[in-house]
Amino acid sequence: MRLVIEDLHKSFDKKQVLKGIDFTFEEGKIYGLLGRNGAGKTTFFNCLNKDLKVDKGSFTFLEGDTKKEMEPEDIGYVLSVPTVPEFLTGREFLKFYLDINKARVENPKSIDEYMDYVGIMPEDRNKLLKDYSHGMKNKLQMLVNILGNPKLLLLDEPLTSLDVVAAEDMKALLRDVKENRITIFSTHIMDLALDLCDVIVLLNHGELEIVDKSNLDNKAFKERIIEALKEEENA
Repeated sequence: MRLVIEDLHKSFDKKQVLKGIDFTFEEGKIYGLLGRNGAGKTTFFNCLNKDLKVDKGSFTFLEGDTKKEMEPEDIGYVLSVPTVPEFLTGREFLKFYLDINKARVENPKSIDEYMDYVGIMPEDRNKLLKDYSHGMKNKLQMLVNILGNPKLLLLDEPLTSLDVVAAEDMKALLRDVKENRITIFSTHIMDLALDLCDVIVLLNHGELEIVDKSNLDNKAFKERIIEALKEEENA
């Protein structure tokens, strides 16, 4: 399976954010979408998620020679700021999600097994989500998006707020579930992208460009990437 993007444009008033993107993402890989804050990474995700209407262009799944339009259930979207129902406990939220998504969850496990999987401690499972830390909310948000078994998993800087141990747990989880889906992980931190992702893609001046990871050991090449990101920030 591939996600094929053709001539994707998006502007806000006179500011062009996405300028005719042509790109193909492949199943089974984690793509690091690298760009400074404000480069258009979230705009790109919101176009794919159809929260924003594109000005021009298309994006479709290609399975063999068959094109398939993207449906809402095909997409999992983990926001940088977690959105969870804070009036529920962690256990209630996960039970509610599992109850209404029985058809989508493969090989269902118990709630405690899922909580163990993402490192939510037993003493926190019956607490209201409003009392969860940002990182704990993010873990649950990531868990339910993965359980929905989406073809496309969009991750908008989800590890930025996590402590080192939690971030390593989440990276291991993402590596574990990358097969049979396309994962796009946005970040402005180059070292994080290098550590987690199979392919690095630079969003620069509204276009996507693959970055050869082997070149990033080269100081001059790394400086060129950093300079490109600075130019994008100041554009």
